[in-house]
Amino acid sequence: MRAQLPFRRSLIASMVCVAGTTGAMAQETANNELEEVLVTSQRQPYRGDTPLESLPQQVQILGDELLVEVGAVSFQDALDYAGGFARQNSFGGLWDSFAIRGFAGDENLPSGYLINGFSGGRGFSGNRDASNIETIEILKGPGSALYGRGEPGGTVNIITKKPQFDTEGYVRGSAGRWSTYRVEGDYTTGLTDKLAVRINGAYEDTESFRDTVETERLVLTPSVLYLLGDRSTINYEMEYLDQEAPFDRGIAAINGDPEALPVSRFLGEPDNGPNEIKAIGHQITFQHELNNDWSLLGGIGYRESSLEGINSGAELSGGRQLLDDDGETLVRQPRNLDYDAEDLSGRIELSGSFDTGPFKHHFMVGADAYEYELDSFQERFRVAFGTGDTTYSINVFNPEYGQTVPPLTTFTDRLEEQSARGLYMQDQIDLSEKWKVLFGVRYDDYDQDVTNRLSGSKVSQSLTQTSPRAGIVFEPNDNLSIYASYAEGFRPNSGIDANDNAFDPEETKSYEAGVKYYNETISATVAVFSMEKSNILTADPVNQGFSAALGEAESEGVEIDITGQLTDSLSLMLNYAYVDAKTTNTVVNADWGVEIPAGSPLINIPENSANMVLKQDFTFGGSPASMGLSVIYVDDRLGETIDPSYILPSYTLLNLFGSYQMTDRLKLSVNLDNVTDEEYYVSSYHKWWTMPGAPFSWTVGAEYAF
Repeated sequence: MRAQLPFRRSLIASMVCVAGTTGAMAQETANNELEEVLVTSQRQPYRGDTPLESLPQQVQILGDELLVEVGAVSFQDALDYAGGFARQNSFGGLWDSFAIRGFAGDENLPSGYLINGFSGGRGFSGNRDASNIETIEILKGPGSALYGRGEPGGTVNIITKKPQFDTEGYVRGSAGRWSTYRVEGDYTTGLTDKLAVRINGAYEDTESFRDTVETERLVLTPSVLYLLGDRSTINYEMEYLDQEAPFDRGIAAINGDPEALPVSRFLGEPDNGPNEIKAIGHQITFQHELNNDWSLLGGIGYRESSLEGINSGAELSGGRQLLDDDGETLVRQPRNLDYDAEDLSGRIELSGSFDTGPFKHHFMVGADAYEYELDSFQERFRVAFGTGDTTYSINVFNPEYGQTVPPLTTFTDRLEEQSARGLYMQDQIDLSEKWKVLFGVRYDDYDQDVTNRLSGSKVSQSLTQTSPRAGIVFEPNDNLSIYASYAEGFRPNSGIDANDNAFDPEETKSYEAGVKYYNETISATVAVFSMEKSNILTADPVNQGFSAALGEAESEGVEIDITGQLTDSLSLMLNYAYVDAKTTNTVVNADWGVEIPAGSPLINIPENSANMVLKQDFTFGGSPASMGLSVIYVDDRLGETIDPSYILPSYTLLNLFGSYQMTDRLKLSVNLDNVTDEEYYVSSYHKWWTMPGAPFSWTVGAEYAF
């Protein structure tokens, strides 16, 4: 790892505490002694006290029980069961990347999401494990005026497992096809009547359906909860990750046909060894209930992360690549990566309710800030343009590994520093029992400095933005809600282009209208949406590792989410999304030598996608058991931004799962994924960087609870 970054620590001193910790209630005996402590609820930042069903936007919740049942051991796998999500370029499988309702962020960076309200997407924190996820809360549609600096398609907030005062825990082990082994554990207890601790984590060592590819991951997440009094809590959480995995860009489509090569074919260089990601994060959060109506939330989060390793992906420059010439020789471009990132963020928020005459206000006001530094260093080797050089090439039909990496030269050495501050306010007003209106506004102040050590240049920019939000809700009865909302937002674009130019920020406008129905057994939402985005970035296929401005785009569509109990023992979750995402301006790029006309589809975005989970509970031999199935459908998608003829085919995955409670403490489980053994491709960056999905696989597991 390179030398530690110099890091400015000038966040506002008032941001010492964080929202989103666990609420608590103390029950006292007649002698005024503490009898027991019940952890009853947790407040989430940027939400206030407005019930989710009364928000003028679509909301989806994925709980840890669902993740365990379907065998989703990673955050990225869990999002396959969220409506309107699409997998994107995962940087050789080293980070999580997704689009919501057709829009993703910069393809050269991980996707943005929150962990208890703190950023979890900045930096290089690997593939997030699901072992400490309590729920994944997805607030879709217009919300940028509140959360800020995000995507208009929605905001993803991971709520982690918090310490409990009752002692409980489990150890879970599993084994699967391709020598997949995983151990996961969780333990929580109260040490005193005011102090509770929890530790969970997982270790995974797995090979793959991909030749020579093996991944090893260790994640630990200890936490502490302390009751300062009847109305105050303080919570500390740490996350540690050590991940080793080869950089895997997938297969190369021959003459535009991804099925020409087996999905197992690895075209990198095994002798490069694994890329290593290390991350450590800290969150300290504070919650104080001022009274029954008002609460104060605050806190600080800090994260360090690094990515190091050598990789050998296909050369994407047509003048250097020979695969289109002879159909078998893949010229590779080896690189050495060394990235380090630091991220310090803080926030403070006051929320509550009050009355003005006949109107009830659900009011929230807050401030947040962050400072982020990314140190990027890359070396590479490229064959000369137009020479037909076969140095470090590989035959895609008969690969011979073990080639020595040619001498590398530095092509990226830069330091990016970001500093941002935001103020936000929101008021949802109950005009009557049936009518509610929402008004919100956010102000952002952002500074960016990018120092290019190779050229000696420094690019700086300062931005300010005001983002409004408005919505209306009509609730004709206790089970029905009709809503509409509008929001504007912005997201600064990270980095510089190949010519040392900073990017203008993304600016968005988004609209949503929908109907929610809910009762004791079922909840359903139908939403229509429309979004516009300007100054979006895409990957620069000529200058690999850089982004390029694509311009403007829009996304329109419909989403349907249904969750509920069909009977006492039969449950259903069903999501469907229709997304029409396309560019709205024509872009001509001299480097690419192609024109991208207005109306071109966005990469990796299916027009239709759906997923369903159906589970039946029953009794077998006097003990509880369950079995179920999940179906995931993804429409065909554009596989390359500059080649509209390269289309990834649609696919349907059928997965089966089941469990049996052998004893009070021992539970057995089995998961069968892709039981039809369908050949499919989850995402693509370019026709020569296309990531295949896994064939039929199985996993068996056992869990011991205590």
